[in-house]
Amino acid sequence: MASATRRFRSDQSVVGQGVSLTDAQWARVGPLLPDRAPKRGGCWRDHREVIDAIAFKFQTGAQWVHLPERYGNWRGVYNRLRMWAIDGTWERVFTPLMAQADADEDLNWAVSVDSTIVRAHRHAAGARGKGAPPGEPVDHAIGRSRGGLTTKIHLASDGRCRPLAFVLTAGQAGGQAGDAPAFTAVMTRLRVPRRRGRPRTRPDTVVADTAYSSRAIRGYLRRRGIRTVIQIPADQLRHRTRRGSDGGRPPAFDRDAYKQRNTVERCINRLKQWRGIATRYEKTSTIYLAGLHVAGIFLWSAR
Repeated sequence: MASATRRFRSDQSVVGQGVSLTDAQWARVGPLLPDRAPKRGGCWRDHREVIDAIAFKFQTGAQWVHLPERYGNWRGVYNRLRMWAIDGTWERVFTPLMAQADADEDLNWAVSVDSTIVRAHRHAAGARGKGAPPGEPVDHAIGRSRGGLTTKIHLASDGRCRPLAFVLTAGQAGGQAGDAPAFTAVMTRLRVPRRRGRPRTRPDTVVADTAYSSRAIRGYLRRRGIRTVIQIPADQLRHRTRRGSDGGRPPAFDRDAYKQRNTVERCINRLKQWRGIATRYEKTSTIYLAGLHVAGIFLWSAR
């Protein structure tokens, strides 16, 4: 019993830790937040305190009701997270931080694309269709695979291991959960505003693994004038060889540039350091996606 108690206290001490916004991060994030309460005559709780509370929840994976008392009532924190997820505030904060980095020439446009599976906790299941946030998918981006309930995160990262865009799908094998079908959706969400002119949506280079080696994806990138560094799977090479001259020339492949694909894997590792990201506890994809944006806000504001 004593050893179990010590182990419980040790776990509690780990869960009790959380990373808050530094003064330098707050100087970047604070001006991007709404300055008026949604209700006439209302008053916001301190933005910084609420963001730190939301970050604590996703960093530790704790239940909402177990938020430390220093953050106040957990319902107010959750309501702020949900409200800003529905009206797009989190994405409107996330995007200008990328734009600031681009203006400072700190955004590397050698973009890597990949996906990762996260296990959905049983508490994430059972969301009601009625009353779901606008744009919430019917399946809530939760599917059943051999490992149980899962969600797949499709994302793009810059050359410095920071996320640029997210797309969530159900994690079941095959169908729309595959990497290639979600590629265009990820690229469509990649929009970095600039001080003048239209937002930048076209990377210099896109690096991806064999799952993205298809004519459709290569053609899409070629039409947009984007350099393609995608590894060719062995079966496609064998098929070209069997066809001889009819198989045509294999696509160009730069092995040295392909080494940079690890940037998206390192980005995924940084995101999954947050326990509430590595395991999905949220019932709706809208709230879980907001958690990804909050994690991205911390990464971009800390550059």
